[in-house]
Amino acid sequence: MPSNTFHDFLERISTKPLRVLDASISNSQYISLDLSKHNTLLQSVDVSSSSKLEAFVNAHINKHNGLVAFGGYNEVRNIYQRSTHFNEQNPLTERNIHLGIDLWVAADTEILSPLDGVVHSFKNNTNFGDYGPTIILKHTIKEVSFYTLYGHLSTASIEHLSVGQQFKQGEELATLGDPTVNGDYPPHLHFQIIKDIGEYVGDYPGVSSKQDLDYYLSNCPNPNVLLKLE
Repeated sequence: MPSNTFHDFLERISTKPLRVLDASISNSQYISLDLSKHNTLLQSVDVSSSSKLEAFVNAHINKHNGLVAFGGYNEVRNIYQRSTHFNEQNPLTERNIHLGIDLWVAADTEILSPLDGVVHSFKNNTNFGDYGPTIILKHTIKEVSFYTLYGHLSTASIEHLSVGQQFKQGEELATLGDPTVNGDYPPHLHFQIIKDIGEYVGDYPGVSSKQDLDYYLSNCPNPNVLLKLE
């Protein structure tokens, strides 16, 4: 299915926002957050420190009287430069362009399945700056299959999980982890849609290099097509 057709298919799944957090949180309580390298406010923040970045995120949420900060799709970020897992010191091959939506909210927050799905795979991705505990669901709707990825979870989220386990729409899937287990980030969910997962198991690139960006944007459409936050 061509990428534009797949995007249209996802958009038609629901006319209402699908939720991975508490459905009682309204769109007005989701506050857009810019963590791109172009945000001059970040220049005074030590983004290599999870605690200092968390203070910046929380101050932004509080300033706008929100509950959750969100954003980041196709966003070029400097926050990955602290980790050799992403940083190759080459403007073409350095991975610094974000492929999912981040939802910044407190550790231990419940994560819900936005659609009926089954567990494709899960893994604790323990590289510094990586996802930490991660779950990938497979969804099949009208004979079309695709995947959603949930990164930066708690270790408890994958302790009793099994491949093929079913989750209904709105059912609790996991809880968010803290910096000690989530790759050393402020607590947040990395939510990503994947059309073709290939041979990946419990992992899939959530950050792209410039030279690979066209492929990943076509294979990983903007998750806001489901969340409809703006």
